[in-house]
Amino acid sequence: MSLNAREEILATAKLVAQAHGYAGLNFRDLAEQVGIKAASIYYYFPSKADLAAAVAKRYWEDSAAYLDGLLRDSASPLDALRQYPKTFRWALENDNRICLCSFMSAQFDDVPEAVRVEVQTFADVNIEWLKKTIIAAKVATPRQADKRARAIYSGIVGAQLVARSRNDIALYDGLIESYRSTGLLPA
Repeated sequence: MSLNAREEILATAKLVAQAHGYAGLNFRDLAEQVGIKAASIYYYFPSKADLAAAVAKRYWEDSAAYLDGLLRDSASPLDALRQYPKTFRWALENDNRICLCSFMSAQFDDVPEAVRVEVQTFADVNIEWLKKTIIAAKVATPRQADKRARAIYSGIVGAQLVARSRNDIALYDGLIESYRSTGLLPA
């Protein structure tokens, strides 16, 4: 077994979970898609819960790194905040998938505790990034930033879910634009 096989398993499992959630993670199907034997997956991930937790952890780690880069590389914190909705749009662009952690949040009662922890961490990472970016952009006071960050995060996750249910990315774009016109997101 190679590190590349582990990475292929994680990448494939991420796509499956974005389309079908925790319930869609099936070792036999994953093995077929990766081109390995199902028993090989157990070498890296002893259980479905271990695999799902690893996928969710990698997902929030990649998201955190991306968000840090977005803030660092943007012309201003306000510009980074304006670009934030794109991070959720990409999943919709990829065969009408949704954020992996949003999907697993919807299945919260049916996922193991280790997965719940990673899913909650994804939300925490996003809300903390939004909070510090809102403050840096002077969109809200430090006292108001937490509420605003939670509202933005919830609104964008909800817009993604509604757009996916209609298989209509233009609906997502319209909802994001309405958030801008009503002041939830900076214009």
